[in-house]
Amino acid sequence: MIKLPIFQVDAFTNKTFSGNPAAVVPLEFWLEDDQMQQIASENNLSETAFFVNRGDYFHLRWFTPQQEVDLCGHATLASAYIIMDKIDPSLNQVKFGTRGGELIVRRQDDKFSMDFPAHPPEKCNTPDTLIKALGEKPQEVYASNYYMAVYKSEEDIRALTPYMALLKELDRLGVIITAPGKKVDFVSRFFAPAVGIPEDPVTGSAHCTLIPYWSKKLNKSKMIAHQISQRRGEIFCEHQGKRVIIAGRVVMYLKGTIYI
Repeated sequence: MIKLPIFQVDAFTNKTFSGNPAAVVPLEFWLEDDQMQQIASENNLSETAFFVNRGDYFHLRWFTPQQEVDLCGHATLASAYIIMDKIDPSLNQVKFGTRGGELIVRRQDDKFSMDFPAHPPEKCNTPDTLIKALGEKPQEVYASNYYMAVYKSEEDIRALTPYMALLKELDRLGVIITAPGKKVDFVSRFFAPAVGIPEDPVTGSAHCTLIPYWSKKLNKSKMIAHQISQRRGEIFCEHQGKRVIIAGRVVMYLKGTIYI
């Protein structure tokens, strides 16, 4: 029998039962891929992160309940928090090696700040399936790793109830919907039913696309965003050309042991 530590962390929030929950499993060596996928499926959270200490960096991988993914923001934030707060509190910076490239997370007062690649969206034709799935035609549609549908108001974003079966048919991993915010610079929601995440509470990787778009639209480099899912989350954003800074607070929820 193997015993593994497991943590559950709420990311992009300063209080439990909000933000985006991620499981974090520190490893001394890699398990088989199917074992990590089974753990992620058993956890049934949008992401489970696994990492191995390589000395000058940590090798980090992320799994949804259905598959491994190339990039995940909230589980990276959660992993950095576990390393810097629970494993080695002397650290104020962590470097990760991932399928999505090198990622750096820094501790900044009560926040953790992630340095991620920017994924600027390009305007595209609106797929008929996307309009049918969202139920309301957006003002504009863009594409990067995800489709991004832009609406007029925060109220529009709150009111949408997408048809998940149709979203699964699209040729992107997920769909962002976004609009100007009333009390913050912009708001968003994110859906990825094709990888087992009907609606993600707070999505760091989506902000790799949102930040370049809204920075240009609002003519400002530093912004505050809310992802207005039921759990909600707060994201502190900065556009730095080819990179984006995605920062947020983190709250510990659970510590336990996995037996396999």
